[in-house]
Amino acid sequence: MLFTKLFLNLLSFSLAFSIVIITIPAILRVARAKKLFDPFDDRKIHSQTVPPLGGVGIFLGFILSTIIASDGYAFSSLKYIIAAVILMFFTGLKDDLVAISARKKFVIQLFAAIILVTLGEVKITNLYGLLGFYEINFAFGTLISLFLMLAIINAFNLIDGIDGLASGLAIVASFFSGVWFFIAGYMPYAIMSFALCGSLAGFFLFNVFGHRNKLFMGDTGSLVVGIIIAILVIKFNEFNAVSNVPFAIDAAPTVSFAVVIVPLIDTLRVIVIRILRKKSPFSPDTNHIHHRLLVLFPNHLTVTLIIISANIFLIGTALFFNHLSFNVNMQFLLIFLIGVAFSFIPSKLVARLQIKEKMQLTLLRSKSAS
Repeated sequence: MLFTKLFLNLLSFSLAFSIVIITIPAILRVARAKKLFDPFDDRKIHSQTVPPLGGVGIFLGFILSTIIASDGYAFSSLKYIIAAVILMFFTGLKDDLVAISARKKFVIQLFAAIILVTLGEVKITNLYGLLGFYEINFAFGTLISLFLMLAIINAFNLIDGIDGLASGLAIVASFFSGVWFFIAGYMPYAIMSFALCGSLAGFFLFNVFGHRNKLFMGDTGSLVVGIIIAILVIKFNEFNAVSNVPFAIDAAPTVSFAVVIVPLIDTLRVIVIRILRKKSPFSPDTNHIHHRLLVLFPNHLTVTLIIISANIFLIGTALFFNHLSFNVNMQFLLIFLIGVAFSFIPSKLVARLQIKEKMQLTLLRSKSAS
């Protein structure tokens, strides 16, 4: 029995990985033939034309491997999950090819989230004492669930700024979720997690090490990845609320927040900065964490690994806090504050570097004048 479960999860990962590796070269050929490239603007930090259609491979790898590997398990929510993912896929694909307004994109995201909450049973029903709430009613749970889904979807959409970052963070999130679902006995969601992990691993190779065969995940990928991660986060919280579940995590909201803390904190941070500067919260800029780190370390892979390492550290810290078993509100607050502190470190270092460079320039000018 254990061998079968291991086999199905390995099948899910390896099949998804293989599908992405096989399909991406074909996607690249089509993109080049039709000249489907990511346009340049002031915020772009790549210096070559790159197709933004990696999400097509991720979508195919995830959908096919999840359906094949989970066959034989009772997975009533799967049809609604697939429906929501398909909505995100076509929304992202249209945005990558011909652009779509932010309002229309938001409405479709909301519709997909409503399908999951009302029909797919992907909904928060317990807050573990967070802010004094334990079991919550249908209306409150629905609102929180919709908010979480929309926040996570758009956070992954916004964090997709440098090679390997969005996919790397999602690999960490899906791998962590897959391991917990597996040891806790929730095989359909473990299979789904490893399907996403395998798809992202295949894409990561092309995105980071592709050189001539490089491509971005685009909105197609970030929206698909965002909604799947949102589903995994919510189900992780719900399954941990069951009293007799093995390997239960008492402070599941804190741990799940740590899993997605980087894109969420980064999104919150840039929105606050934009508002303080009297700009639209949705106006593009270069204030993301990865933009600041690129000033210090002008290499995409280095910056990606730094941010992923910080994410893993925060997950480990949350698990350690859970082991200490102190108040869940204090755990959540501490993880939030540590995450916020981490997010501002690059900006502070860049500011110091700029001050140092200005002082050196002033000194050189004074020497040349004398």
